[in-house]
Amino acid sequence: MNEIKNIQITDLVSAPDNPFKVTMDTEMERLIESIAKTGVIAPIIARPTDNGKYEIVSGHRRKYACEYLGIKSVPTIIKELDRNEAVIFLVDSNLHREHILPSEKGFAYKLKMEALSRQGKRTDLTSGQPVPKSDDNRTTAQIGMDMGDSYKTVQRYIRLTNLIPPILDMVDEKRIAFTPAVELSYLLPEEQTMLVSEMEYNDCTPNLSQAQRLKALSMQGLFTAERLSAIMSEEKANQKERVKIPAERIRKYFPKDYTTAQIEETIVKLCEAYHRKRTRDRDSR
Repeated sequence: MNEIKNIQITDLVSAPDNPFKVTMDTEMERLIESIAKTGVIAPIIARPTDNGKYEIVSGHRRKYACEYLGIKSVPTIIKELDRNEAVIFLVDSNLHREHILPSEKGFAYKLKMEALSRQGKRTDLTSGQPVPKSDDNRTTAQIGMDMGDSYKTVQRYIRLTNLIPPILDMVDEKRIAFTPAVELSYLLPEEQTMLVSEMEYNDCTPNLSQAQRLKALSMQGLFTAERLSAIMSEEKANQKERVKIPAERIRKYFPKDYTTAQIEETIVKLCEAYHRKRTRDRDSR
């Protein structure tokens, strides 16, 4: 069955394992504006479920936009797909979006790998890249070929799914780079939790060298709070956080002959005075 029907928004349900986030960002604002002007041009694609609903395999963002606009029904292509086919369709239809978070890509690759593995299809003959012979390597090579990634890159993205949510959020926010994040994915969950606390305490994130050393400690069973603290307390000049204020916003408050260094020094002194006042006010309560 492959037909187009107008389906009530309330009868369209999200895929339970959908790895892609639906948020009100710039792309969503453009989509809402487009649908408001021209309607839903590309139908949502869904598969029937046993309870009379339709599970979306492509079009979660379109559904969100329609709900925002108060649209009650949308054109939907109904496809008969099994669980594995639906997962593959879901991943392939979303991975070509312009902006994909590392976490979305990691969980999407993992879902597709598991679906292909359950199908038992050979995927080692068409990737065009030298791949060591193992079922996982063959499958990730096929996935990578579809997206222009090597099988090793696919496997690294899948490694991210082993990160606990607070660290994975930092990867999505670009506070932790991709390569160090892959190294951190080898830490045990409780070790990652300790790392989060240490990052908060030192107000920093690990660079590649630190992540590699933490991984080595974990793999050797030598990971301790003391060793973690020693590594994370190292000062890294390139990770010192800076606050940038446009010059035109503050220049008018200083003499015209003040240099940038003088302005910076004055601001620091004012901050110190403000901090002392806050401390006195707090202690007097």
